[in-house]
Amino acid sequence: MAKNAIQKIAMNAAENIPYDRLMLSQKNVRRIKDGVSIEQLAEDIGRRKLIQSLNVRPVLDGEGEETGTFEVPAGGRRYLALGILINQKRLAKNEPIPCIVNRGQETSAEEDSLAENLRRADLHPLDQFRAFKTLSEQGLDPDEIGARFFVSPATVRQRLRLASVSPKLLDLYEKDEIRLEQIMAFSISDDHARQEQVWERISSAHMQEPYYIRRLLTETTVRADDRRAVYVGAEAYEAAGGIILRDLFEQDSGGWFQDAALLEQLVFDRLKVDAEAIRAEGWKWVEAAISFPYGHTAGMRRIYAEAQELSAEEIERYDALKAEYDKLDADYAKAEDADEAIEAKLDQLGAELDAIDDRPQSYDPAQKTIAGVFVTLAANGKLQVDAGFVRSEDEPRTEPGDVDEGEEGGADGGNRSNGDDDGDGVVVNGKPVNDASGDDGEDDGIKPLPDRLVFDLTAQRTLALRNALAGDVDIAFVAALHAFVLQVFYRFAPDTCLEISLKSGSFSQVDGLAETSWAKEMSERHEAWDRELPDEAGGLWDFLLGLDEASRKALFAHCVSLTLNAVVEPWNRRAKALEHADVLGRSLQFDMVDAGWTPTVEFLGRLTKARILQAVREARGADSAQLIDHMKKDIMACEAARLLEGSNWLPEPLRLEADGVDAGDAVVDAGDAVADDNSDEAALDGDAAELPAFLADDLDPPSDKLVTIDSDETDQLQAAE
Repeated sequence: MAKNAIQKIAMNAAENIPYDRLMLSQKNVRRIKDGVSIEQLAEDIGRRKLIQSLNVRPVLDGEGEETGTFEVPAGGRRYLALGILINQKRLAKNEPIPCIVNRGQETSAEEDSLAENLRRADLHPLDQFRAFKTLSEQGLDPDEIGARFFVSPATVRQRLRLASVSPKLLDLYEKDEIRLEQIMAFSISDDHARQEQVWERISSAHMQEPYYIRRLLTETTVRADDRRAVYVGAEAYEAAGGIILRDLFEQDSGGWFQDAALLEQLVFDRLKVDAEAIRAEGWKWVEAAISFPYGHTAGMRRIYAEAQELSAEEIERYDALKAEYDKLDADYAKAEDADEAIEAKLDQLGAELDAIDDRPQSYDPAQKTIAGVFVTLAANGKLQVDAGFVRSEDEPRTEPGDVDEGEEGGADGGNRSNGDDDGDGVVVNGKPVNDASGDDGEDDGIKPLPDRLVFDLTAQRTLALRNALAGDVDIAFVAALHAFVLQVFYRFAPDTCLEISLKSGSFSQVDGLAETSWAKEMSERHEAWDRELPDEAGGLWDFLLGLDEASRKALFAHCVSLTLNAVVEPWNRRAKALEHADVLGRSLQFDMVDAGWTPTVEFLGRLTKARILQAVREARGADSAQLIDHMKKDIMACEAARLLEGSNWLPEPLRLEADGVDAGDAVVDAGDAVADDNSDEAALDGDAAELPAFLADDLDPPSDKLVTIDSDETDQLQAAE
């Protein structure tokens, strides 16, 4: 049986037709402007000429004969772009244009126009990345590539960065096994081995979000806004061979310093130089570190800089300025209308007065020879210099012959029963009782009183003074305050007859304690009082008597506060003391939430996963806990911190015991109520106890969370379009 012959397809012929014999067809289906503008297309054709022919049909007359003119139903944008080049005199009107001529007209002009647009497949983004990389390897820089394809240089750099991701990961992207936004996250690092290691870690896990990939890739780096990085600076770090990771797709605040060890070394090298420069100013010692633990200045005396004394001429000028300012200010206060000239004059006078008040301060050179400086980095990366600390071993010592025996010997001298000791006399009321010079010091031949008799007499005086002090509350308060201040602010100054002892723990082993708002507020208060107190302990009593009652109470409260210790230590059983801390807290109406404590990611990261879930369950209910129970610990801690925000939840050690009921029970009860209610409205405050949808197991990221590579830019510009 003979086979039917297959009819061969005949292609439409290609012809070069002069441009002035072409006309735009009204049957072109493209009506809405989209993508590359015709002007940009004209520029591209001018650079590389046409790379795709026009699709044309002959225009027929009434008898069906060709008129020699052709209409363009497919390729209208190219036709209009050629017209722009002709108007610019860059192309001749009769320039032959490559065309495919459809004379058979087996399909309509509208169908051909639609087919040309629908059958065209855009480049896969990976093909574009690789093409840009090829052009870069051919010697074109991002600016030139961007100019040729009408995209910004930043976009070109993004494409080049994506093309530099590990080939293994790009192959997975080509197979749709990795999403584009994940490739963007991987591009933050140039280390292909590390990229592949991270993918191996997360490929079988629930958490594969881009932010998590970035976190893993930068977990051993230092953020550019870290105080160490700010102090050293990106330029110095890179000059030393350091690499900064940058995220071209997200705000990265300057990126990440990849080599943490190099950065630390640069910090120490610069700190050493800065410390030497400060020590050259005359200080005995300078101690520099990135940060110091809380309480590192405990036991040191502080000296302060003093402003330069004003000369007689400066005092006279200051008084004149002040008088002029006060008069002008008083007159202006009575005026009904504003006057910019008077306001400007007041600002000028105020600035001059401030300049005199804020004149340079300096330290006494003699004091600097026994004092030192702590140099560290502030949170903003600036050098922080805390000067004027005197260590106990550097305190000036009085020559032995000039020391009051009661100061060096204390109670020992008063307790000796033998009057024949060699030079350790008893001091009573500031005067030596047993003078070691012997009988030669007594002109009338009367010997000193026996030690035991002196002890008996002074014991009677002590009880009498105690009785008198008990009858005067104000002086008793001042005496106790005097003893406290001596111990808190002075060294080697046991100038009190009250046997009151203060203890104050420094807790220097707790990281970050010095950075808390409470520590900073206490330090500022302590320094303010330190500046007000007299330099020598001998003047303290009169100073305290001269204070008003409110100031005395404030100073007393500050000293007493430094002795409070509510720390729980496994080796130190202080149950009664800790119970008293709760009593004190209730009396103060104290609450750690009101004080500003919040469950941070760092805190939650120190808990077990079970305790993190328990915290969320107590604060937000069981449903909220279930949202994060599948996560790895570090991600769980991050999301738990978000869920706990504003919940007033506190861990057990921070909760205040009230009449045998844990104050955290209210939070627990609220969480239980949520857990028992299956309705969505049961969440606290009726709202955000839910995670973003894309964190749920079975949900893909919402489309508005995706970063598309070509939302604003054209994937591939073809001059033939």
